[in-house]
Amino acid sequence: MFGFLNLNKPPGCTSHDCINELRRRLRLKRIGHGGTLDPMATGVLPIALGAATRLLPYLSDRKAYIGTVRFGITTTTDDITGNICQEQAASHLTLEAIEEQLRKFIGKIEQYPPAYSAIQVDGQRLYTLARAGEVVSVPPRIVEVYSIDVLNWQAGRYPELTLRITCGGGTYIRALARDLGAALGVGGTLAALQRIESGGLRIAESHSLESISPEHLPLLSPQAVLRHLRWLELNEAQLKDWYHGRAVLFEGLPAAETLVGVTFGDTCVGVGISGGDRLHPKVVLKE
Repeated sequence: MFGFLNLNKPPGCTSHDCINELRRRLRLKRIGHGGTLDPMATGVLPIALGAATRLLPYLSDRKAYIGTVRFGITTTTDDITGNICQEQAASHLTLEAIEEQLRKFIGKIEQYPPAYSAIQVDGQRLYTLARAGEVVSVPPRIVEVYSIDVLNWQAGRYPELTLRITCGGGTYIRALARDLGAALGVGGTLAALQRIESGGLRIAESHSLESISPEHLPLLSPQAVLRHLRWLELNEAQLKDWYHGRAVLFEGLPAAETLVGVTFGDTCVGVGISGGDRLHPKVVLKE
């Protein structure tokens, strides 16, 4: 088995739970995912099978989410699965006031990851340290938010705002909900989250975990998933050099240091990096 699956992760399980279930169901050990989703969240989880796991670092880092922020509440996890830290009525909030603050969260912004996250500190996950009661200081990260669109506004004691957010890799929507609530002076937590795009895959073409089996395996080729790369095809002589890890002479290469997808016929044989008139192997696949 070689290729990608566009999995629609169900709620209540971790991304690793999905991997374990697919390993059992497909009887395949070599399976990986591109981009963790919290147990509460649903939506697109790119899955790589077999040697395609080596291509996971080259997925597009563009992501899109539909998330609902609940104002007036803060939690330990920055979403509704955590324990409530503070609670206050936020019925005075208006959509106009919120939209004014939302503009500050578009572009390259500084963001502190949630205390309960998969980031490692000294070899341990933050969520492991948090569950043990340890408070760890993690430096902020620069992340990029491309756009935020308001989809729905529901007023009330604890009003809710549903947003469509497109962003780069490493962006925590939980942290955005937390920080938006703080900017408005009432606190906020993430009440719901669906990832509708990740790694070049979209929710409309996704498949449920229950539907996937050896008899129904909707595999996607690397060429179909890594559409953001330029793709070049090798001839037989070039393929021999490629399989031996040698740079391949190639006319018309893109600018130096550009990542390139490489095929032989219809088969993906890896990823290279351009350098002058030579294509240097970065990932060589023989499957």
